Amino acid sequence: MSLKLYNSLTRTLEGFKPVEAGKARVYVCGPTVYGHSHLGHAKSYVSFDVLIRYLRYLGYDVTYVQNITDVGHLTDDADEGEDKLDVAARREKKHPLAIADFYTESYFQDMDRLNNLRPDICPRATGHIVEQIELVKTLIEKGFAYESGGSVYFDISKFAEYGKLSGRKVDEMMAGARVEVSQEKKNPADFAVWKKAEANHIMQWPSPWGMGYPGWHLECTVMSMKYLGDAVDIHGGGLENQFPHHECEIAQAEAATGRQFVRYWIHNNMVTVDGQKMGKSLGNFILLKEVFAGSHQKLSRAYDPLAVRQLVLNSHYRSPLDFSDASLHGAQSGYDRIKQAVTALRDKLKKAPSGEADKKVQERIEQFRGKFEEAMNDDLNTSVALSVIFDMVRYANDLLGRKDTSRQSLEKLNEIFTALGGDVLGIVQEEYAQVGGGGVDEQLLDGLVGILIDMRAKARADKDFATADSVRDKLGALGIVLEDSPEGTKWKKV
Repeated sequence: MSLKLYNSLTRTLEGFKPVEAGKARVYVCGPTVYGHSHLGHAKSYVSFDVLIRYLRYLGYDVTYVQNITDVGHLTDDADEGEDKLDVAARREKKHPLAIADFYTESYFQDMDRLNNLRPDICPRATGHIVEQIELVKTLIEKGFAYESGGSVYFDISKFAEYGKLSGRKVDEMMAGARVEVSQEKKNPADFAVWKKAEANHIMQWPSPWGMGYPGWHLECTVMSMKYLGDAVDIHGGGLENQFPHHECEIAQAEAATGRQFVRYWIHNNMVTVDGQKMGKSLGNFILLKEVFAGSHQKLSRAYDPLAVRQLVLNSHYRSPLDFSDASLHGAQSGYDRIKQAVTALRDKLKKAPSGEADKKVQERIEQFRGKFEEAMNDDLNTSVALSVIFDMVRYANDLLGRKDTSRQSLEKLNEIFTALGGDVLGIVQEEYAQVGGGGVDEQLLDGLVGILIDMRAKARADKDFATADSVRDKLGALGIVLEDSPEGTKWKKV
């Protein structure tokens, strides 16, 4: 069975056939870097990280491009509002590019902790202004765009297939559009490819139409075609970006080139928190850094970043994912089981007797591999693939309980854990932190944490709750969880 992916464009499950045999050109919409990463970022970028990992596991030569949006993303997708970077810059009293640099670094820190692979190319919108202006010129020359009041708009009436990704009809979009949004547009649903900048707009560039900045939709079209060519194999992003963002990307690219822009459109579903859609206005917006430190009020403890990754993998990428303290706790327990089994397996490898691998062991391993690949080939069904890893955990524990299991048998099992659980799912690590035996001195660690617990207790007694919370949060960030009880405060490592 070959890899099949659900194509949002055709709304069917299709066998993956890239433009060029053996190669996979993948573009994924990256973050708008005006704040720290949240749980929605984990859902999206872990899902696409697994796609990239599995394509490489299958032997494809993958080029993975993920952009950084550092200009052009307005607070209202209907071409109105302010640029999100400008808003953050005024709030924090810094230049927008300083904001972008800070939060880009923060984003990659969080993605690294989730064990997401770095993209091969990570272009910024501000680094491709010239190319974006050139595409706007092409669209005007071909009659698909027009200048009005210093801005340039894409005329959707000239592109007959507008709406083919989202399934929306142009007539319905025109009827439902807010006519008062802009008197500059020929049609209410036309979208901006270049925006005129007001005098106080910090980021603006000279163009044939005056000082301005690119539309949000334009950047992804330009950067994907620059680095992957006119025909992209896979374009990924969140379901919320299907319209208008991805719909507009298609219109721009195909109007300019006259050929199909993307073969496979892949969209991941949204995130809910305790059953509600995640949002700042609802008060359930949780940052990844808060999850890792256990510092959010909805969380009872700090969670390992790979437990967050495991929670994402527990569900299908096209299904909604509900984050809660209970679900995170379950994912943490599952991750701990895998980690303990792999650690015990590798420890036993050093002591097991030599000898050829048992044929029954090899047969069982191939059965695991077959079930795993069958699940992943079925539109990246990571929940079933993860269940295979747990079957392997049970099998490993059984083998470890036998005295006659050979080192070669254990090596084969370790290799399959590394290949499937590590290389593909990103859960199994090549090395785990060592405790004792040249690693952490447990007696010293207990003493140091004890001192901090005493400091926290004194701060609480003095009603200095800010200091007390700071001690807890900083220990949580290091993977040490404090548990208060009537008998006192205990600690444990996560």
